[in-house]
Amino acid sequence: MPAYIVYQADVHDPEQYAKYIAESGPAVRAAGGTYLARGGAGEVLEGDPPSGRTVLIEFPTMEQAGACFRGPEYARIRELRVSAANARSVVVIGVEP
Repeated sequence: MPAYIVYQADVHDPEQYAKYIAESGPAVRAAGGTYLARGGAGEVLEGDPPSGRTVLIEFPTMEQAGACFRGPEYARIRELRVSAANARSVVVIGVEP
């Protein structure tokens, strides 16, 4: 069953964050992830708008999503983001089609 990482980031160092984006994309794809949304325009339907960027990544399984996020490759790349943005990430299980 698919799983989705929902990621939101408040970027305070765009130059450093650009380095994170450049490296995180290939690492996520190599781990089986597919970007479904990556910080594009959105519309608030209810509640307060999220600040910053919202990213949605699909993985074939919950295990693959967790392995990507916790793995050594992403851990190295994550350090680029830590100094550039405050982030929140959650992984949720998908539903059967």
